[in-house]
This record gives sequence, structure tokens and C-alpha cells, in this order.
Amino acid sequence: MNPITRQRVGTLTALWRYPVKSMGGQAVETSTVNERGLLGDRSYALLDVRSGNVASAKNPRPWAPLLGFEASYVTSPEVDGALPPVAIRTPEGHTLPSDGAETNQHLSAALGREVTLISTPPEAARIEHYWPTVEGIARREVVTGITLPAGTFFDACSLHAITTATLARLQELHPAGAYDGRRFRPNLVIDTGPAAHGFLEKAWVGSTLAIGDSVRLQVTSPCTRCVMTTLAQPGLPQDLDILRTTARHNNVIAGVRLAVLRGGRLHLGDPVWLEAEGS
Repeated sequence: MNPITRQRVGTLTALWRYPVKSMGGQAVETSTVNERGLLGDRSYALLDVRSGNVASAKNPRPWAPLLGFEASYVTSPEVDGALPPVAIRTPEGHTLPSDGAETNQHLSAALGREVTLISTPPEAARIEHYWPTVEGIARREVVTGITLPAGTFFDACSLHAITTATLARLQELHPAGAYDGRRFRPNLVIDTGPAAHGFLEKAWVGSTLAIGDSVRLQVTSPCTRCVMTTLAQPGLPQDLDILRTTARHNNVIAGVRLAVLRGGRLHLGDPVWLEAEGS
């Protein structure tokens, strides 16, 4: 058996969960990780009553306004506990309780489509994905369908991470852009330090991230980005060059997808180690 090499690659500098799919997320200082990812992440979504699809800002024509809403749990989710309600803050500053009798009506009026807030994914749940005109993306100006992993509101994976090195490199390449990590909607932001440079996560694929005392995450694949990174949200303007830059310089990739090998508790400031088989 080959020995395991271990290298310190950074520090956990941000933890994000997104209680309602495609709405603004909630930064937390600590979170449990289980086989489903961060506890409480993407546990709610809006169902488009007319189409039967799950609402996702991956198709911005109807759903870009979702990014203007912010969702947070009223109480923290607990392992083996009932899913707590969320408070949804509208762009106008009003707060809608997820269990409110008129919440669906208010959300439908705000979005101009009849929607229902749900916490149980429909069988074979689908979203729509719009592909903009960006060199390096095979599809252009079309909308395709994506079937979500069974029993979830995730697009493809239960966790994903991005490094400060990648964000800094993209900022260098497009100085006028606002490369706030929120554009990429990561669960984990890893501070790789001032000496790290470039899209270094690509070299992590196939290895394991060891974070804190117990959490082990398999780096399964690079994370391909979409039109959501370009959309306006509070404090960030719409900017298609965010995606163009990612496509031009890194094959539309920023960050990595992760699978949970062993769960546990994460805390801001946890050291992040890269483990791989030696030769």
C-alpha cells in the first residue's frame, strides 16, 4: 500500500449554507457535515406550479430575482431534528416566514409566477439551465433541463469549495470585476495564503481534504461555472465578463466539487490539509 502524503493547503475562512435554493445564503461560524453536505443546505426550494420545475437562477429569465432574497434559519438545524423554518427577507426589506399562511402568495406576486415553497423534492425534480453566449461554452442561447440528484435540491453535488487563490487570480485577469465569493455560491472558502497563486484546486482532484478534527472530503471533480456567477445580487452588479474570464482562462472552471467521506463538525479557522497517496 502506498503511503499517504499530507500537506497543509489553507485555512477554512468562510462557511456558507443556502437554506432556499437560489436565494442568498447564510454565513455561519460552525456547521455539522453529514453525507448530505452542510446541515440545512438547500433544504427548501420554490416549485414553479405551472411547469412543475424547481426554480433556479440557472435560468435567469424567470428566476434571476431570487438572488435578491435572503434566507436564514430561525433556529439552527440539528442532526436528527426536524427541519426548522426559515425567514425570507425580500429585496424590499420585508420578512416572510416559511411557515406563514400567505408566504406563497407574497412570493408568487413578487416573482410574477405562481410558486410554492417546498422542503420535499419532487420525484425526478428538474431545473432549467440557460447557456449564455460565451466563448468556450459549447451551448449558446439555449435552455436545457437538468434532473437533480434523487431526493435533493442540489444541481450535481452536495458540497463545493473555492480558494482565495482562484478568486484572486480571476480578479487579476478581470480587474473591473467584483470577484466576491458569493458569486460562486460555495459552501467552503479556503484561504490558501498570500503565496498561493492561480487555479490550484485543479491539482486536488482525486485527493482528500482533511478539515479540522474529523471531516474528510473527497475532491471529485472541477466545478464548472454557469450564468449564475454573472447575475446581480445585493452589493454585486450583473457582469457577464465574470463568466467570460473564467471560460477564457480556466475552461469555465472555478473551484471543486466534493463528496463526504467522513462527517463531523467544521469551524471557521480550521486547518485544511490535502491528503493523497504517495508513489
